[in-house]
Amino acid sequence: MKHQVKTKWVENLVFEATVNDLPVFMDASPDFGGTNKGPRPKELLLAALTGCTGMDVVAILKKMQVELESFDMIVEADVTEEHPKHYTNIHLIYEFKGKNLDITKLEKAISLSQEKYCGVSFMLKKFLKLTYEIKILE
Repeated sequence: MKHQVKTKWVENLVFEATVNDLPVFMDASPDFGGTNKGPRPKELLLAALTGCTGMDVVAILKKMQVELESFDMIVEADVTEEHPKHYTNIHLIYEFKGKNLDITKLEKAISLSQEKYCGVSFMLKKFLKLTYEIKILE
């Protein structure tokens, strides 16, 4: 099996990637000559991480019959100062809201995602430190 993404240059530093027949625009910030018409590529990598693990967690919790009122993720990444600028550490914060949430089930769902199912986490862990925490919001 292969995945394929086609990316074309639009103008200046704007690029359009076609992912599953859907457009994704990327651009640099004005500080670096861009026009802010899309997110930066490295931040899209962080979004891919949260999307991957988030889908796993929701699917697993659904099988466990855990009902969520809301579920958010915040990802923080440390970036090097030197080129090529890259992430050295990524920290994920899983935020859950719901009635009588069982922390054991939340931990199990996240652990399964991080250790077994999320391919983005798997790839990133080969090159950097990936940590996470769980917060239950009232």
